[in-house]
Amino acid sequence: MSGSAVGNHLRRLRFEHGELSQEALARRVGVTRQTIIAIEGGRYAPSLELAMRLAREFGLGVDEVFFWNESPDQTA
Repeated sequence: MSGSAVGNHLRRLRFEHGELSQEALARRVGVTRQTIIAIEGGRYAPSLELAMRLAREFGLGVDEVFFWNESPDQTA
């Protein structure tokens, strides 16, 4: 499987919150723009701390920003 099993709504949330740029969001949560790009693209699953900072930035819970992308062929 390519990419992360953790999906997210960051891109949609950025646009719903005043078309917030990747750079602005990155500055607010203390990471680089490249990190935001990788998270949005599903190439990087953030640490719990970063996930919590991102969720708080939008006034949401972590589970409202991130979700588990489990494919049918994955086993527990």
